[in-house]
Amino acid sequence: MIPLTINWNPDPVLFSIGSIDIRYYGLFWVIGIACSSMIVKREYTDKGWGDELFDPLFFYCFFGVLLGARLGHCLFYEPSYYLHHITEMFLPIKYLPDGNWKYIGYQGLASHGGILGLVISTLLYCKRYKIHFIDIADILTVSAFICGFWIRMANLMNSEIIGKVTDVPWAFVFERLANDQSLVDPLAPRHPAQLYEAIAYLTLAIIVYLIYRKHQLNLKRGFYFGFGCASVFIFRFFIEFIKEDQVAFEQGMSLNMGQILSIPYILVGLWLMFIYDRKQDKKVRK
Repeated sequence: MIPLTINWNPDPVLFSIGSIDIRYYGLFWVIGIACSSMIVKREYTDKGWGDELFDPLFFYCFFGVLLGARLGHCLFYEPSYYLHHITEMFLPIKYLPDGNWKYIGYQGLASHGGILGLVISTLLYCKRYKIHFIDIADILTVSAFICGFWIRMANLMNSEIIGKVTDVPWAFVFERLANDQSLVDPLAPRHPAQLYEAIAYLTLAIIVYLIYRKHQLNLKRGFYFGFGCASVFIFRFFIEFIKEDQVAFEQGMSLNMGQILSIPYILVGLWLMFIYDRKQDKKVRK
């Protein structure tokens, strides 16, 4: 009997303009950021905050996430390469052996680093505009789920962050692997780990949005941000068990880098949900 599988072989390049490739990966990042921006802008409007507060938040968050995600990948997963290729760490190019360079986009962005970059940039924003950091973090939580959904769909289109071999009927055969990962058999049916994460983030976005719209006056400051950190990284911790190692040094580790980096976020999330600000009066904070 022929096993039920899904052959997955999309061209990661949507179209080209001259020598510049427009990839699904970058497009889905843009869609995720745009959707997140619209959600946050609506919450600002509900609070009576104008564009003079929203517009700078967008730029702080955009550059914070991008820089954090890029540095997170380079320093957490491939430090031996990027510490000797500093320019490629910051610019979306790759130098060729003949001395020329090619535009390749930012191939390699780490979610743990992106969230850390988002936290740091939001702290800077809140200090500049004298707004409580946790209030903004609560607002950003729903948008972060939506952005995470689109990022994982981008990973799926890029055939990267793949799952381990399986015989489940919805297994994917990744025929075109990102970065020519020769150590991975492209014909083995695998868990579509990117799709699992995308569905999880979309589901969590709906859950936290419903909670926020119905109970925002009854839950204490920091609950939504804590729920986001804890739920995302608890899921991320366990799904790593069915994902292939992203870099060679993870082979043989009891916990891979993604799981190790998830633990602090889980602890902070649980602390925000159940300990932080627990004595605060339940009132509207404008």
